[in-house]
Amino acid sequence: MLHIHGLSRPGLQRVDLDVDAGTCIAIRGSSGAGKSLLLRAIADLDPADGEVSLKGMSRTLMSAPTWRKRVIYVAAESGWWDVTVGDHFSNPDIAAGYLVRLGFTDDAMSWPVSRLSTGERQRLALLRAIVLTPEVMLLDEPTSALDPEATAKVESILHEKRAAGTAIIMVTHDKAQAARMAEHRFVMTAGALSAEAAS
Repeated sequence: MLHIHGLSRPGLQRVDLDVDAGTCIAIRGSSGAGKSLLLRAIADLDPADGEVSLKGMSRTLMSAPTWRKRVIYVAAESGWWDVTVGDHFSNPDIAAGYLVRLGFTDDAMSWPVSRLSTGERQRLALLRAIVLTPEVMLLDEPTSALDPEATAKVESILHEKRAAGTAIIMVTHDKAQAARMAEHRFVMTAGALSAEAAS
């Protein structure tokens, strides 16, 4: 589904990776190892060498907005540019169906962004991506600010998306989360990606 061949940039050594539909790949590693650089390079947010394609079509044949809607990147700290939560959703009604499942009350779409905690911002940023129905989700520490209960809610929804065919590449510092979520686990060290040794 997602084919990555020879992807590299300063701080990131050559990466060759294939991610099938419905598959989750987890990447761990110390801070500054290059994990976020890899996700941003796949999303075409930073210049990089190499070839990235989706379902056989090179991203060079798509506009950047089209690619980033199909292969969506969710940063560890996403940006917020408007006053209320609902202002960030083109179809708040679709998002509303997930609010309670993510631990929010029904009126969360009317909340001012300024009142959100870090964990609330993190869950709602993920929801912004989910409602766009991407084919691939690039998740940079999607539960780093969440308690175990909220983490379980997020993981439940991500498992559903995988079952529906969404591919996920997830950066996490949590080895247990990597084991729960991903059948393929990697470690990033000084910009080099390698398969995690079996424990």
